[in-house]
Amino acid sequence: MTTILFHNGHILAKAEVGLNGKPTFADSMLVTDGVIQAIGSRQELEGLKQAQQSATGIIETRDLQGRTVLPGFIDGHMHLLLLGQALRKVGLEHCKSLNDILTTLRTYARENPHVPRILAKGWMHSMTPDGVDASMLDGIDSRPIYVDTKDLHSCWTNHAGLAEMGIEGMPDPAGGIIQRDENGKPSGVLSEGAVLSVVWPHLAKVASMQERIDCMLAAFEAYSASGYTGLVEMAMDEHAWDALLELKKRHPDAAMRIVAYWLIKPADDEAERMRQVEQAIELTGQFNKQTSPDLRIAGIKVICDGIIDACTSYLSEPYAVAPSPPPIWTREHLDPVVKRAAEAGVQIALHAIGDAAITMAVDLLEQYTKPGGRHRIEHLELASPADAKRLGELGLTASIQPVHADPAILRAWPRLIGEHRCERAFAYREFADSGALMALGSDAPTAPWNPLHNIYVATTRRSAREPESDEVVNAHFRLGVCESVVAGTEGAAASVFQDDRVGSLAVGKMADFVVVDMEWEAESLLKSEMKETWFGGKKVWSA
Repeated sequence: MTTILFHNGHILAKAEVGLNGKPTFADSMLVTDGVIQAIGSRQELEGLKQAQQSATGIIETRDLQGRTVLPGFIDGHMHLLLLGQALRKVGLEHCKSLNDILTTLRTYARENPHVPRILAKGWMHSMTPDGVDASMLDGIDSRPIYVDTKDLHSCWTNHAGLAEMGIEGMPDPAGGIIQRDENGKPSGVLSEGAVLSVVWPHLAKVASMQERIDCMLAAFEAYSASGYTGLVEMAMDEHAWDALLELKKRHPDAAMRIVAYWLIKPADDEAERMRQVEQAIELTGQFNKQTSPDLRIAGIKVICDGIIDACTSYLSEPYAVAPSPPPIWTREHLDPVVKRAAEAGVQIALHAIGDAAITMAVDLLEQYTKPGGRHRIEHLELASPADAKRLGELGLTASIQPVHADPAILRAWPRLIGEHRCERAFAYREFADSGALMALGSDAPTAPWNPLHNIYVATTRRSAREPESDEVVNAHFRLGVCESVVAGTEGAAASVFQDDRVGSLAVGKMADFVVVDMEWEAESLLKSEMKETWFGGKKVWSA
């Protein structure tokens, strides 16, 4: 047995929720074999230390030097393989125009002559207001080129990419769009269900098992450095799952606790839709809290609509610049999926951004599920007051990503949906006040994943991307610092029924925690620095 006494710290022993919730800190924490034995003052723990020393003879003492100790963060919504792949992609976030994009891609292609494909990330439609097509990329390189939008809901490719994916002659997949020119030929942009059903599976398939494992290991490393000890993967499929199982065989001590939701892809055939649901149900039976607590399948994920920036989210009123599109899933297709998952007792996660999509999602969960299942709605970017209230009344999880509420990336919203609807954007305060379970995530790699920067946006409603900006988005919907930390730790753990093991610093729980240089003030969070990450009582990263 190994016992460690951590002392001279600000250890978060208790955290209140609510806008003005207060933290309670302790000086010391005693950990034995990766489990927290006691939290309190140095004086209180000295007696326990002596008893442990008498029993084991092995004890360490670590001075925290006055730093803050928080539970290890758990990303409540992210995409593991996509993050690992994104770490290898050329970033376009700095680009302002089509010319900037092409220049960046041309430079990358010249400097990386041996990669089989040119993969890019961070494209925003506002960079290319006149649209894009495959021919714009053809002159850069003969290799396939794939350019992801920041939100991952669209992919722009050249003719080599279209050919590699076999797009010619392919009909639009269920819930998706293959954009076409005036002659009906694929033009080079695939959106929504076409990304889910065509682009992602293709890029996963052409990557070797080792490449997929290496991508995930890189993602783990990045997450450990950011203070995460767990994550909730929100679009699991066969290619990623097979690689993850193999990774755990080869690296059984990988320092990340993983809960995944199986992505149910749109399909015109009911048998195919239900086949996916049955597959997810079977996997939850094999990999669950009892059989595989640190690598398991919690349930199903369904993407009900798109995003506001691309005018593909499902709204109750038309966009200011376009009609409101239908949802990706119709009720006719979605009802049997939700009903079957609820009957099987697996958790259900529904992506819903627009107000009409949110209403549909809440209606479905109200109709088919029972209280206590901790079913969840992802994103919730434009909820009505009535639906905000229903989240708590139905015991649902509000799975939020404050990083998407950053004012720096919302400047097109007034033009797209009108100022009056922007007043309903990211109504987190209403969700929390309704009694909804709050789970905070990043949606990486669509957005930065630093958890304290995420909390900065949640608590100030100001920009972490452009901290010099004085823009504020709906300050009355802000969360408190304490409740935001809870949402990013215990809330995320509770959303997948892990809060009995992790998510807070309490006796009997796993010693997953981070050591941080920080001030407990919203305005100071961007200055915070992660110093150490501990997983199961072992230090797995240090600055």
